[in-house]
Amino acid sequence: MQTDSLNTKNDPSPAYVAGLVAVVGCDGTGKSTLTTDLVKNLRAHWVTERRYLGVLSGESGDKIKRLPFIGVWLERRLAAKSEKTQSMSSRSPALWAALIMYGFSLLRAANFRKVQRLAQSGVLVISDRYPQAEMSGFHYDGPGIGLERVKGWLMTRLAASERRLYQQMALSRPELIIRLDIDVETAFSRKPDHSYEELRDKIAVMVKLDYNGARILDLDAKAPYSEVLEKALAAISSIAAASKRRGEAIP
Repeated sequence: MQTDSLNTKNDPSPAYVAGLVAVVGCDGTGKSTLTTDLVKNLRAHWVTERRYLGVLSGESGDKIKRLPFIGVWLERRLAAKSEKTQSMSSRSPALWAALIMYGFSLLRAANFRKVQRLAQSGVLVISDRYPQAEMSGFHYDGPGIGLERVKGWLMTRLAASERRLYQQMALSRPELIIRLDIDVETAFSRKPDHSYEELRDKIAVMVKLDYNGARILDLDAKAPYSEVLEKALAAISSIAAASKRRGEAIP
């Protein structure tokens, strides 16, 4: 596993969104904490906002857990059903489930366009997660239905349409992707309510994604948090300062 390294060898030809930085990684790497703290620190120098670019956030599950009497049971039940449906190793989802997935992807695409416009307006945007079109699966921030596992003309057309949504989003690269690397044992110790196999699978996939040739900074999420935050802040500050020198609007 490569850590604390900056990938600058990728093809610079695809478009990128100035002022957009994404933090990605497996559950348990501390994405939510890092993105929140990055915004707090960066606001001392630039107008900065945090946005979530996943399908459903961990905060949503926490809200369900807090429901009286049935919260914990309901969250676990929904999580188990979601894991089974989203797994690319399982058979094609039912049509009703595929339609729900497609709806979530449409909402994600709409949210993505809002984030683009926010960054283009001059705001420095730190996103938690980022959509990609290299690998199917909501677990990896890719298409949820999975063209490779569906059958029949209707499901195939639905999955193909969803894939085009992600291909379109992937054409716009963030200025920087900060990828938090971790091993499965550490991730599971931090997220014991998650499936060990799911975490292991997600880690294996996430390190292979290149996000359409984006500039990627790999950081070791097992390192002391203060070091991770310091390195991320230094990388983002450098990019923001360079954008300002180029005349791109980051106030």
